[in-house]
Amino acid sequence: MRKFPYLHLLLFILTFLSTMAAGAFFQKGVNIFREPLRIYEGLPFSLTLMTILLGHELSHYFASRKHHTKATLPYFIPAPSLIGTFGAFIKMKSPIMTRRALIDIGAAGPIAGFLLSVVACIIGLKFSSIVAIKNTEGSLGLGDSLLFSLLSRIILGPTPEAHEILLHPVAFAGWIGLFVTSLNLIPVGQLDGGHIAYAFLGERHKSVSIILVVLLLLLGLFSWEGWAFWGVIMVVLGVKHPPVIYWEIPLDRRRTFIGISALVIFIITFMPSPFNIF
Repeated sequence: MRKFPYLHLLLFILTFLSTMAAGAFFQKGVNIFREPLRIYEGLPFSLTLMTILLGHELSHYFASRKHHTKATLPYFIPAPSLIGTFGAFIKMKSPIMTRRALIDIGAAGPIAGFLLSVVACIIGLKFSSIVAIKNTEGSLGLGDSLLFSLLSRIILGPTPEAHEILLHPVAFAGWIGLFVTSLNLIPVGQLDGGHIAYAFLGERHKSVSIILVVLLLLLGLFSWEGWAFWGVIMVVLGVKHPPVIYWEIPLDRRRTFIGISALVIFIITFMPSPFNIF
């Protein structure tokens, strides 16, 4: 008999509250310690972001079950951060048997999160506006991926010089979703992208991981400092991927297509400089 997932539920509720507090601050500048009853104003951001994260992790979970790989329910991580969370994860409790399973499990989460994020961006950008930049020195600006830049131009039109897009909370949550998708699809170690890359490259994947970690560290020096931090985390977690049990079972056309699609998603969602200070 399975135990009720009390811890998973508690973390989900706490993360829902922390993201709602972050959303209220983002949208209206609400300090929930002074005005706790106004936390509901963060609902648009929180509901959107939680849906994206939940869709991502549950897709991993159900893909794991499909391939008879034991995995936990999602663990959400509440945090006093800009977005109210450090994300979510599931824990694999048994080895992945084949490369086909590796592709399915590794790609399911990012693809689901990507699709939900695109929908959120489209809806949120319709409620966003272009504003003149005035007295913004020291404020935080968001970078553009190829995809987000394209969606912005299609929905809002070109951004004039000395102007910026003022994102609606739903669009901001969608932007975060795209950023999280690109982070997970970096083909290093045991990230989602690492699972996919290992299914194609086998033991050569370790060399690719090392090269990419070095590139992340360099990006941290010349672009956004967070990349260096992410590179260090990858080194701590390990760049080597554990082997699958039955390597000899080949990838089929569908898995090859999924893997290539994941690479395309990574390219169009990656942001060399996701955060900028005006």
